[in-house]
Order: sequence, then C-alpha cells, then structure tokens
Amino acid sequence: MKRIRIDASKSYTVAVGSGCAAETGRELKAVTGNARVMVVSDDNVYALYGKQVRRDLETAGFGTSGFVFPHGEEHKNLETYGKLLEQLCAENFGRSDLILALGGGVTGDLAGFAAATYQRGIRFAQMPTTLLAAVDASVGGKTAVDLKGGKNQAGAFCQPSLVLCDTELMRTLPEEEFRAGMAEVIKYGAIGDSGLFKLLEETEPETLRTAGANGLLEDIIARCVEQKKIFVQQDEFDNGARMLLNFGHTFGHGIEGASGYQVPHGFAVAAGMCIISRAAEKRGLCGSQTRKRIETLVKKYGLPAETGFKTEQLLPFIASDKKVKGCHVKLVVTGRIGHAGLVPANVAELADWLHDGGVE
Repeated sequence: MKRIRIDASKSYTVAVGSGCAAETGRELKAVTGNARVMVVSDDNVYALYGKQVRRDLETAGFGTSGFVFPHGEEHKNLETYGKLLEQLCAENFGRSDLILALGGGVTGDLAGFAAATYQRGIRFAQMPTTLLAAVDASVGGKTAVDLKGGKNQAGAFCQPSLVLCDTELMRTLPEEEFRAGMAEVIKYGAIGDSGLFKLLEETEPETLRTAGANGLLEDIIARCVEQKKIFVQQDEFDNGARMLLNFGHTFGHGIEGASGYQVPHGFAVAAGMCIISRAAEKRGLCGSQTRKRIETLVKKYGLPAETGFKTEQLLPFIASDKKVKGCHVKLVVTGRIGHAGLVPANVAELADWLHDGGVE
C-alpha cells in the first residue's frame, strides 16, 4: 500500500493499494477513534459495497448508518443535500462523528459539502470507487452541489480525515467510467508529469483495466495524487497554481452543461483539453507536436477530441462557470507535455478561442 501525506489546513493520508478496503475499520479507527459513521453512497455503489463496508466498520467497533441516493450528476443537488442533512440531524449525529463518502466524484462532493456545513463542520473520509475520484475528486478538499445555474455553484473547501483508495474496486467499473477517469490521468501527465504521459502512450488501455494485481494502476493513481498534493499544498483555496488542474475543465464544464450533464465529466474534460490545445496552437502557445500527442492519447483511451455542441450552446455555461471572475477567466494551456501555464482571457474572447479550437 502506498501512503501519501497531504499537509493542507488539515493534514491527512491518502492510502492507495489493492485490497485495502478490507482495512477500512482499522484505518478509520487510527484517525478518528470512537465515532458513529454515516456511509453515503449512491444506489449502484451501495448495492455492490455498502453492506460489506458497514459490516467491516461495525466489526471495528463503529456504529453505522446509511444514506443512499439515486446515482447520477443530476442528483448532486440541493434537494439530495438537504435530505442528507435532515437524516444526520434525525439520527443525532454530532461533531465527533463522521461521514464516509463511498463512491465516485458525485458522492464525494455531496458528502463532503454536507460534512462542511452540518453543525458547522463534522469529519469525513473518502473511499473512492471510480478512477476519476481516486486520482482527482477525492483529494484536495473541494466539495459542492450543482445549482440550476451551473455546476458546483454551492460548495466549500473541506479537507477529509482520510482517503482510502482500493484499486480492486476499479475492476467492477463499467468501461465508460474507466475511460472517464483516464481523462484526468491524461491531464496530470499533460500539465506536470511528462514521464506519466509517456507511460500512458506506451501502455495499452486494456492492460490498465486489469492492472490492479501487478501494481501498475496503483502506481499511476499514486503519481496523480502526488501531483495534486503539490498543487493543494501550494494553493489550497484555488487562487493561483492549483488553477492549472483545470486544464480542459473550462470548456469541459460548458460541454457538460450544454448536454444537461449527460456527457460524463471525463469525456467533457477530454474534449476540452483538445479544444484548448488546438486554439493554443493557432495562437502560438502550444507546439504542433504537443497538440498532436494530446489528441492521439485522448483518442487512444476511447475519449472524444471534439464536441458536437456549437459555440452559442457552450458559452452560457462557460460564462457562468465559477472560474470566471468578473469578465475575466484564466485558461490553462499546455505549452509542452509536462508544462502548463495560465493565459488570461476576457469572456468576450471565448467565442474566438472556441472557434480556434474547432468548435462551430
């Protein structure tokens, strides 16, 4: 098992390994002591792992409850969030207790935001079951729910007490979920780890799908977490260097919004990375070879390099994105593999960027 220490406003460990879910009770006990645990999960994940996780926790001496909600980004909203808060209150959970997010990024966002706000803050832990959540969403303390006006518009920074990532849980992922997670892995290689990017170029996707046993997937997840650790420790509240983690996300969130959140986050980010790279190449900010390598790798892992949505469909969602400040936004551009920078742009210029990126 690999252990990565994150030293933010609150220090915690990210543990990555094959089969480590069996150690959930012992790992949580080490950081929380005696507590009650509310296991938060969507209906799909709870059916697979919820009862076993609760049994493991109860064997370790924890009292447990469960909050199960319908799967899908469309349920990461104020209504579900309110129901979770009401259940915590009805069951008399207190600030010495804990919420365990068991699932993907939607579950982690929802559970974390509830933890940040219930009784002005109680502890929570992350147990990601998707590749996307393991490499990105479960680490760094960003929590939120969506509003009608945009994605992640209501949220808070809330660092977990523990992140426990079992690569064995990735084996049950549908093919689409795994590919969505690979978009974030590619992102990490593109912005800060050229060695990881090259490894992905040299590795067949199916090898990663079955890599839990030989440690390759564990190593890749750990490399992504090590990178995120650097950004989080430098800029916990996302005002500077951490913004580089948004490579592909500004345009990607526009794609998600225009689709009514039917396009998975990772697929939207993959297209967003390619769009911004094509636009940056036209403006002399990204080399032709770099752009080609990003597009080729995105396609290799079964992800889209383009979007069928038009500029006028994307702009309303991009303009309302939380990364836009006033009339300005900082776009993340990868000049060469492993190196990224921030390029300031006016919102009025975004249509030109999209057109340069191949969007009609």
